[in-house]
Amino acid sequence: MAQSTLVFFTRRTADPEIGRDLWAETWARAYESRGRFRGSTRAEREGWVMGIGRKVLASYYKRGAVHRRAMGRLELERPSLGDADLERLERAAGLGELRDELGRALADIPGPQQEALRLRIVDGHSYPEVARRMGVSEEAARARVSRGLRTLAGTVDIAADDFEHGDWT
Repeated sequence: MAQSTLVFFTRRTADPEIGRDLWAETWARAYESRGRFRGSTRAEREGWVMGIGRKVLASYYKRGAVHRRAMGRLELERPSLGDADLERLERAAGLGELRDELGRALADIPGPQQEALRLRIVDGHSYPEVARRMGVSEEAARARVSRGLRTLAGTVDIAADDFEHGDWT
């Protein structure tokens, strides 16, 4: 489960270092809240941890950074990854293929949606800033990003819900 969780995060962020940070945050939160777990099967445990992981991922996307509060409270250090570990994780998550697939899919998205995705997802601008740069309303900017993400999700092996795009501010 630990490996599949790490691959899950690495695949969704396309960055092994960020994937590792999100993985560590998820396990720290799971450890802290272990007393609230009421399941009894492995599947329930995995679902519970992945539920925590999805919230951590949504928080990362919303804020643009991993919050290390739980790690600091528990005085945990993030695991170090050497070059060989990074390469192995990138291969396990299929990042090379995913980057190629995303590049091709992004090239096929209509210009306004492509620009909105670049400004919001790649450059990390807020929706008001995306709207200002594109000369449209914030609502239009949000719609373009949302449509672009849905198009990408339909083309490549990712889920639009993983981006929590409706909750981004």
